[in-house]
Formats: sequence, structure tokens, C-alpha cells
Amino acid sequence: MRYIPHTAEDVRQMLETVGVTSVDDLFAEIPSSLRLQRPLALGEPLSESELLSKIRRLAAQNATADTHASFLGGGAYNHFIPAVIDQLISRSEFYTAYTPYQPEISQGTLQAIFEYQTLICQLTGMDAANASMYDGASGCAEAVLMAVRATGRRRILLSSALHPEYLATVRTYCRYLDLELVDVPIDALGGTDGAALLRLLDDRTAALVSGYPNFFGVIEDLSVQAAAVHAVGGRLVTVVQEPIALGLLKSPGELGADIVVGEGQSFGIPLSYGGPYLGFFAARRGDIRSMPGRLVGQTSDREGRRGFVLTLATREQHIRREKATSNICSNQGLCALMATIYLALLGKAGIREVAGQNLAKAEYAKGKIAALPGFSLPLSGATFNEFVVEADEGAAPALERLEKKGILGGIPLQRYFGGMDKRFLVCVTEQNSREEIDALVSALAGGKR
Repeated sequence: MRYIPHTAEDVRQMLETVGVTSVDDLFAEIPSSLRLQRPLALGEPLSESELLSKIRRLAAQNATADTHASFLGGGAYNHFIPAVIDQLISRSEFYTAYTPYQPEISQGTLQAIFEYQTLICQLTGMDAANASMYDGASGCAEAVLMAVRATGRRRILLSSALHPEYLATVRTYCRYLDLELVDVPIDALGGTDGAALLRLLDDRTAALVSGYPNFFGVIEDLSVQAAAVHAVGGRLVTVVQEPIALGLLKSPGELGADIVVGEGQSFGIPLSYGGPYLGFFAARRGDIRSMPGRLVGQTSDREGRRGFVLTLATREQHIRREKATSNICSNQGLCALMATIYLALLGKAGIREVAGQNLAKAEYAKGKIAALPGFSLPLSGATFNEFVVEADEGAAPALERLEKKGILGGIPLQRYFGGMDKRFLVCVTEQNSREEIDALVSALAGGKR
């Protein structure tokens, strides 16, 4: 049993040391109704080669972007990942994702994080970015808490067009913090309803949180939102779940955002069934001390040589507990390195080219699908690489037909929104060829791939 080094005697001694008689006693606090009352259905033991073979067969049953034509998005995007990323992050110097607390032996990692922060600032148009967060959803929740700290107010307006899982994460973070969370409805364009926003804004508002693009792929009018929320002294928190869009769109900072957060998975990080991913977080200079996490800064030593250090760490482990901004315990250092390599490799022109391909291919698909009998585009707002499709037959039957033809056609919105059983979210990236898009359209129309 090479993977289980403890003998029966080892186990007996450990249990005796902690004062119990069996391993089951360690789980006594878990109600019996929540425990599995039978052995796991694993079958007979297998040799290592037999086990690996079985796992490969099971893995081959998964429908992925490698086995199907994929048009899935909704916060996880199928973008091309240059081979050099995997090559560089496989170096032993980068094996840990933990924060480098000893600068004298961590200059390479610290410099990589500093470069990451710089690139995020350039993309978002903000003054400072932290050393990364767990993912976009937790970054969004931390931005809400930061706005509360910065303004001293406790009322948060949340666009209903935000990613539903981001909204759920915000509500979980705020559940016991005595904050007022107010939903702002969606308009006919698929964005945040401007008229409703103006009615809900008041001098108690700490922040408005909206997407750019939002969950439906619609590009929100940040400049109008910024003006409205600033008029009452609040902050605009902008959430970017598909940051490739920033290769074409004006940066949130240019449009008046105060805090910009989002998901960095699009920047060279594999889909990986949902993680690990990368949360980015950027803000204005005046709010830096309210920012969660850590900032890496550049300095020089007594001989004038450039060096890198942790400049700001606002976790309760480092400063007085009552002054701490967050209990974020680590950064996604390895994922941040992947994003840094991706952005540096492509550069401004490359990101713009990828963004242009995403936009052009999505617009091609939109036009083709909109022309099909029985299908329509119910939201009229401008989009980037995602858009909502409505099927007269219903989303579930349409997507089931597509999957039988080897196409992952989109995300059914009924999963998140009541009354949207006919709608699904389609995403088109640079990875989707014209042939794949045409096959999607043909399959929707009832043709064969």
C-alpha cells in the first residue's frame, strides 16, 4: 500500500494519543443523518496499472472543449494557451503559490508578481493592483467590503446582470455583517436598468457593483453609472469576468470605475473543470489602504540595485486585527504567473488581436442564429463574445440536440433565472472556427453536422 504508509499499529497509537478508540469516533460530531451508512461502492481493489486504465476510461466520458465543439462561457473561457506558459511555470522556482515573505530568496517570484500588478493596472486603467485573489467571485465580494470600509456606508447596490455565482458569493460574505444588499433590475438591453438605478441611489449607498461585460455578455455603460454613483458619494465597483474584452473596450478606469475586479482565467489558465483560477483586484491610489491582500513594490538597495518587497500586507496576521482589511490567507501566485507570461507574450497588439477575433466571430454567430426560424436574440445591448439566444422549443431540448451532435451549445439560463427556460448563453472565442460556428447553426436548424 504505497500510498497508505501507516500500519494498523500506527493508527492504534494515534487514536490512543487523541483519546478515541476508532476512526469513526473522530466523526462523532457529524449527525448520523448526514453520514453514508454503507461502504463506498468502489468495487474490488485494483493494481496500479488497472486503476490508471479505469480512470482514463472514465475521463474519456467527459464532454470537454477538447472532445466537443464548445460554445460554453459564463465565467470560464476556452482561449488558446501558448505552450511556453506550461514550460515556464514548471520550473521548480515557481512550484509554490504561497506569498514570498522572504525577499532575499524570493526576488524572482516577487518581480513576477510586481509585473503582474503592473499589467493589471495597464489593462484596467487603475492606479494599483494587489498580488491576486482566489478567483473573480471572491474578488467581487472583497470589493464590496472594501467599498464599505472606504465610504463608511453599509448599502450596496448589486446589478442583477452580474454573474449569479458572484452575487451568491457576495451574499455569503455579507450574510452576518449587517449590510443592506439591494438588487438593481435588468433592462431590455440586458444591462443594469438606469432608471431603476437612479431611484435606488441615495446618500447611504457605499457602492454600485456591475459587470463589464456582464453575465449576458452585454457591455454596460460605465461612464453613466460612474457619474450617477459618484453624485451620491459612492464607489463604482466594476466586475470583469471576461478580461480579454479589455483588449478592445475602454478601460474601466477611463470610464470612472473606483474598484475593478475580475477573473483572470482567460489569461493563459486552463479551464480545469472550474479551477484553480485567478482573481484580479485593482483600485484608485486613495483607497489602497482599504485594499485586501498584498501589494508587491519596487525599491532599491543601498548599492542602488533594483529589488522587490512586500510593500503592503493588510491581513490580520501582519497588523492589528481591528485594522485588517481581510483574512485572505494566500494569493494565487502560480496562476498570476501564468497570466503574466500570457500578457507579456501577447503584448498590447496580441491582446487586441485576440479580442478582435472574439468579437468578430461572436457577431458572425449572432447574425447566423438570429436568422434561423424559431430562434431569436432577446437582448438588444451590444455584446462582446457572449450573447443570449431564445429557442421556441426551449433551451434544454435545443442544447440536448446539440450535445448529441458533439456540440456544447451553451449554458441554460433557467439554471440561474426563473422564467428563462427558453434562453441559453452562447460564447464564441478565437478557438471556434467558422466551420464550428456553421456546424452549430446547422445543428440548431435541425441539420446534421
